[in-house]
Amino acid sequence: MGKPQKYRLGELLVQQGLISSAQLEEALTRQKESGRKLGRVLVDSAIVTEEGISTAIANQLGIPFHDLREKDVDPAIVNLLPETMARRFRAIVLADQGRNYLVGMADPSDVFGYDEISRALKKDVELAVVTEGQLLSAIDRLYRRTQEITGLAHELQKDLGNVYVDFGGQGLDTAAEDAPVVKLLQSIFEDAYQIKASDIHIEPQELRLQIRFRIDGEMHLQTEVDSRISPALVLRLKLMSGLDISEKRLPQDGRFNVKIKQQSVDIRLSTMPTQYGESVVMRILAQNSGLLDLDRIGMPEDMLVQYRRMIRHPFGMILVTGPTGSGKTTTLYASLAALNAPNTKIITIEDPVEYRLPGINQVQVNDKIDLSFARVLRSTLRHDPDIVLVGEMIDQETAQIGVRAAMTGHLLLSTLHTNDAASTPARLLDMGVPQYLLSTTLLGIIAQRLVRVICPACKSPYSPEPIEVTWLRQELGESAGNVPLWRGRGCSHCNMSGFSGREAVYEMLEMTPVLADALNRQGIGEFSRLARQHLAGKTMRAHAVARVLAGETTVAEAMRVSAQIDE
Repeated sequence: MGKPQKYRLGELLVQQGLISSAQLEEALTRQKESGRKLGRVLVDSAIVTEEGISTAIANQLGIPFHDLREKDVDPAIVNLLPETMARRFRAIVLADQGRNYLVGMADPSDVFGYDEISRALKKDVELAVVTEGQLLSAIDRLYRRTQEITGLAHELQKDLGNVYVDFGGQGLDTAAEDAPVVKLLQSIFEDAYQIKASDIHIEPQELRLQIRFRIDGEMHLQTEVDSRISPALVLRLKLMSGLDISEKRLPQDGRFNVKIKQQSVDIRLSTMPTQYGESVVMRILAQNSGLLDLDRIGMPEDMLVQYRRMIRHPFGMILVTGPTGSGKTTTLYASLAALNAPNTKIITIEDPVEYRLPGINQVQVNDKIDLSFARVLRSTLRHDPDIVLVGEMIDQETAQIGVRAAMTGHLLLSTLHTNDAASTPARLLDMGVPQYLLSTTLLGIIAQRLVRVICPACKSPYSPEPIEVTWLRQELGESAGNVPLWRGRGCSHCNMSGFSGREAVYEMLEMTPVLADALNRQGIGEFSRLARQHLAGKTMRAHAVARVLAGETTVAEAMRVSAQIDE
């Protein structure tokens, strides 16, 4: 196709039978009232989908429609068109076809955009149709800011000069340095947010400053720059967090809020003195992440029904266990969101408060002023709560007060670092909780881990390694040889990792009268035996295998999680 052709979208959709004349008239009226594009009005009104509109346009113009969810594109090819132009003209370079570039546009009738793109690419352009939603998502994913971040870091280094300057120590005015530092940090935040990183690590080494992102639980190097810019970055982050800029010998914790892509994002920051300067780790907490819903946390349906019933108990204790980074906080916050109601008073005691929940009283502990878990919990019980969340059963005093709170008419939710559900009561007994109290207050235990999910864009079948076959046979018997297995090849959608996102694997032990009696009368050994018997076929390992059979994760991921549980 040469130059773009004009078309009337409404008439085109009616002609192809996607909408009726009456629906078009109604949509045109709404368009006049709102000032939005007709296509957006139709999609928002659920009259037609974006894919339906794009396919209709492609049929009318005789050009291909490309589903960007299924197409793997080369980031180097995409970046031939500057991001500002890609966003302005709603366009993306899909392929280099030798004599021309294949370019996807949400509106292929945009003559001005076509001319500007052709000039920028310095080559003929062949058009294809893409949906606007998929296009914007692809732009966010593919336009990485690595070169921009490295360039801004070099610019900052030039501004600072060759002399090592310690702004915090000398108390100098940092206004002159603010512009490049702020630009650099903004680019780092935007890049991390676009690729769904959970943490940003700024780590000074002897000669280089290393900036790494944690994506789906794995560390990825973003860039390495001159270490001399490290003090300026750390200073600015401390000022944003309200921390003491003169204190470099002790760890500090803070938080601040940034706006990324019109979204409000909380950044939780922690500094730590290292051999070559202060290291900073920032946790990204998107307030609109949509995780606070029990139906969306990945719990098996039968377990979810059982868990919803459990959290409706008027009193007792529910524990969520697993190592750091296993999704315990997400499960607890989703539980609170399900329980939150005007007639229920909920108080949380956390270190730190990760997500702010409307209608819930959240308290952050502060060891500097002796505001410990135990002290806040003791005070909390005088504030007449119905439900109390304790971020972690961190010591003997907290555990004992928590158990007594659960016994005296409060529902208590908390976390504990244990390997599985069956071993959790033994840990509480070691912390000094009386056996008779534990057997009467404990309602249930959730144990969980996170597994990486295969990228849907590059998911493909493969033949397993011998060690994977052996492991599967232990779990499934001889039928393991007939199971179709999947993994991600690595593509532009998943930054070549083969994975996109993480899901939890769970096991749940609900305290039955038999288990409670065993714990109270027969001791922890008999309880553990009965608990493991009760969990047979419903363990985290079994859930991980189920995810493998469903094609959601790989055998290697299931093996990794199982190794963690067996440690």
